[in-house]
Amino acid sequence: MQRPMTLGVRGVVVDDQGRVLLLRHTYTPGWHMPGGGIERGETALESIQRELLEEAGVDAAPADLRLASIHANHAFFPNDHVLLFRVDRWRQVEATQRGEIAETGFFDPLAPPEGTTAGTRRRLAEIFGGQPVSGDW
Repeated sequence: MQRPMTLGVRGVVVDDQGRVLLLRHTYTPGWHMPGGGIERGETALESIQRELLEEAGVDAAPADLRLASIHANHAFFPNDHVLLFRVDRWRQVEATQRGEIAETGFFDPLAPPEGTTAGTRRRLAEIFGGQPVSGDW
């Protein structure tokens, strides 16, 4: 039986110094960009807005969310895809659900912290380092 397709979102949140927001979850190792799965009835824009607000207290208007790339995530979740959004305009508010987030920080996108996941490193190299965009996460 074929598994249904799933869809997730991630956000490349850039601050006024050109650094990117990364976070560590309490339930999985490594530094990641904020994001998660699109819930039933949500649009992709609603999902990335919700995830940014929940995980990092990042409030961004739909007009400030730009689709950067689309990736298959089959290595981790069969038949899964990830929409990557770039967020350059946003405001900081209180995160609505911090329980699953161990730590957040802003980092140089071309020198992310030790432990940054391979997929996150690849996306940063594509966006900020001029590397070709891969279809795989």
